[in-house]
Amino acid sequence: MSPQLVGALFIALGETLVMVVASSFFAALLGLPLGLLLTATAPGHLLPHPAAHRVLGVIVNATRSIPFIILLVSIIPLTRWVVGSSIGTAAAIVPLSLSAAPFVARLYEEALRGVDPATIEATRSFGASRWQIVTRVLVPEAVPGLVTATTVMVVSLVGASAMAGAIGGGGLGDLGIRYGYQRFQPAVMAAVVLVLIVLVNGVQWLGERLARHLSRHTRP
Repeated sequence: MSPQLVGALFIALGETLVMVVASSFFAALLGLPLGLLLTATAPGHLLPHPAAHRVLGVIVNATRSIPFIILLVSIIPLTRWVVGSSIGTAAAIVPLSLSAAPFVARLYEEALRGVDPATIEATRSFGASRWQIVTRVLVPEAVPGLVTATTVMVVSLVGASAMAGAIGGGGLGDLGIRYGYQRFQPAVMAAVVLVLIVLVNGVQWLGERLARHLSRHTRP
């Protein structure tokens, strides 16, 4: 690979990191409240409301079932309204965030449901409010699971960002398509794939170590 292509690879990696980090942040910001609502409104939990739980579940499942490429195209007007453009790294963050939010909400729900009900009941018996139970018991006890769920989301967003890049979002996907495929430079494609593999494994390794560390600190 020429020095120009090596430089382009580093630029593309930076764009991918921006897409993944920003969309992970916004997806978690949307997904955690959704996960909390799905958990709290479930039968027998803090705020049981079967109808609301079913409606939320249908909305989350319906959004999750939309293929990313279709979601990306269908919300172009929203993307233009939010960032002023439908192409580029900033524009890709909008569909990436919206596609990951319901996915991670379900993962967060599973982590939150894993909290021992006896711990919640013991806190409630001391007169704690629902908000105190959520902020002081439910979320802190579920932190290792929440970190694991976030790791899974980030890994999936790395792949989705490559897809977004292939259709105008920039990043490694765009570089691989433009140079590796369209200009018949297999070395570029191989380099892009290698960087993506290293990136995914690095995220997975970091997430697992952090989850284990937090699990030791939250374990009684």
